[in-house]
Amino acid sequence: MTAGPTLSPVIVIPARMAATRLPGKPLADIRGTPMIVHVWRRAVAADLGPVIVATPDGAVMQAVIQAGGRAVATPNDLPSGSDRVHWAVRRIDPERDFDTVVNLQGDLPTIDPAALRMAVAARLGGGEIGTLVSEITDPAERDDPNVVKAAVAFTDGQRLARAVYFSRAAVPAGEGPMYHHIGVYAYARPALERFVGLSPCPLERREGLEQLRALDAGLRIDAARVDTSPLGVDTPADLEKARGLLAP
Repeated sequence: MTAGPTLSPVIVIPARMAATRLPGKPLADIRGTPMIVHVWRRAVAADLGPVIVATPDGAVMQAVIQAGGRAVATPNDLPSGSDRVHWAVRRIDPERDFDTVVNLQGDLPTIDPAALRMAVAARLGGGEIGTLVSEITDPAERDDPNVVKAAVAFTDGQRLARAVYFSRAAVPAGEGPMYHHIGVYAYARPALERFVGLSPCPLERREGLEQLRALDAGLRIDAARVDTSPLGVDTPADLEKARGLLAP
């Protein structure tokens, strides 16, 4: 019996202190532990490969290193988290041993480690970029522009399918499930390199969603359907929710 294809992933968590709505977010205390450390621990538990925090902030680096993790200092003027991830991977892996780069946002302290494995499975399924979605169950989220929707045509109980569009609007129209996009990406390394070299496209500017730049350039994004969405911490109210969810 022939073994199937395998990948060699690295997880990179971009983090910076200068968050607009919640300054100092990576070091926000959640049950006595900085949020970035919670995210790092979840990534380690996924058991996919090395986990690196990419940050321009010395205090974030120190928190990660004190927890036993590894951090890479990135320039402060990089335009996005994706650029920070790309810069860090080039720094730690010039020999290109890692063929898949997982970009995990540093504000997802409740991410299920199994979901990270699903993102890599989506990449393994043929996509140049793997990502995650979950079915929207709260009707209020369907028209909430803060909830990014993914147009993915799952059929017959599929867990993996191609994503054809992302929007802040309620898409697709008509009867049927709607999916909440979870901002975790597993890039084929050449796809990440190509992506960060692209200029923002008109639809990206209109929707405020950088994944549309990838679709506009013809990069294929495959989505894995997971059962629940992790809490993204963007506001003080979100932080309080996270503290409740991570209570012992």
